[in-house]
Amino acid sequence: MSHPPTANLILDYYDRLPEVVAARVHDPSPVADPVAFSPGFRFPELDDGLREFFSVANACWWQLGEHDSHRLQLLDLTRAPGTRTTKTLASLLIVARAVEFIRQTGEPVLIFTPTSANKGTALRDAVQRAIRCGLVTPDQLRIAIVAPASCLPKLRGGLSTGDAALDPHRNPIFLYDGESPEGVKALAREFADRYAGKVGAHLWFSLELRNYLVADAARAFFEHDVAPTVGAAPRWHAHAVSSAFGLLGYNLGRDVLEERGMADAAQRPGFLLVQHLDTPDMVLSLRRGGFDRSLLPTYRYGGGLHRQEADPHFPAATFDPDEVLDPTFYSHAPATSPAMNELIARYGGDGIVVSLYECLQRYPQIRELLAATDRPVPADPRRLREFSLVMALTGVLNAVQRGLVPDGTEIVVHASGSYTVDDYPPLTAADTVPVRSVDDIAKVLLGTS
Repeated sequence: MSHPPTANLILDYYDRLPEVVAARVHDPSPVADPVAFSPGFRFPELDDGLREFFSVANACWWQLGEHDSHRLQLLDLTRAPGTRTTKTLASLLIVARAVEFIRQTGEPVLIFTPTSANKGTALRDAVQRAIRCGLVTPDQLRIAIVAPASCLPKLRGGLSTGDAALDPHRNPIFLYDGESPEGVKALAREFADRYAGKVGAHLWFSLELRNYLVADAARAFFEHDVAPTVGAAPRWHAHAVSSAFGLLGYNLGRDVLEERGMADAAQRPGFLLVQHLDTPDMVLSLRRGGFDRSLLPTYRYGGGLHRQEADPHFPAATFDPDEVLDPTFYSHAPATSPAMNELIARYGGDGIVVSLYECLQRYPQIRELLAATDRPVPADPRRLREFSLVMALTGVLNAVQRGLVPDGTEIVVHASGSYTVDDYPPLTAADTVPVRSVDDIAKVLLGTS
């Protein structure tokens, strides 16, 4: 296999960013309201430091060969060594916007966000890169994240050491051990509402869809350059999703291309949503019309597995109908679900839920598919800490086998995340702060007792 086409999804399309922003943002100016602060949607002029900062935003487009009547392609978004996830792309642009605001105003910014793991790791990595590249100082830009305690094994250590260390006291990792992992969102929002304006910097609560759509639009630009849909076979894009920000961002990129006359809406690809049993909400909404878990098919236990044959969109067999395959995917009833349902109704596609048992069944086949790429998976699946890519490929192979994908349809698999225990050092106890309430967070960020 020859080496695939590559691109830097930020630097190669930097001149298009204002156009993408204009498609979704009415006014790119900063928002001064402390509770709703935003540094705005303007990006710095490129210089050597910024080029070095963005240098990790790379992607590759691999051909994985034929499977039944389907040509499989891989859009590899896992190439940033500090994260191995696509969250790097949006995080770099988020930090770049903060850099531009700081340069224009001289005022410090504290990025604050809930995360299941990957977004927080990517933002911390981007802040450290900005400091290392000389774009800002540690006093001008800080980062605080709130993550579920269950996601601790997925959080990267090592950022509190080195030449651009993130001081863990000024850039804390808060671990929340409440009843629901998704409770980090409400906890972080409550803190921002109560204490914005009191942390000695502009508090930027960065959990907002548009912050991610802009970066992910470049996926469509890259596809157009290396594998355009004009004259091609019908195509679906497959993605392991929690809220499908990546696919919505890709869709925004297609909007921009079609408005320019560079792509045809009649040939816009469909979408295959892949989820796990703990949060199958987008597939439930698409296939069953709601989020309630009572809409799942009934599983019956026997022979060491829970099984069902009523609906091919859900696992045929699982160790546990309530299993958490990967805690990254923790969003219940995502607000993005209606938008994805509408896109699939318009352009085609489907949704499928996979189990750990099915991923392990498919694992040898997935290893073989990825062996010729430079992003293989380990021989022992227990060494994986991020299952996004394995989930996506399992969903594709199951969907093809079960006849859910029309014959002859090309499938582009978005490799949105894949890393192992060897890709980063573990966190130490000194790197995290346990919290249960906003007051616990305030003790650190406001220095209260």
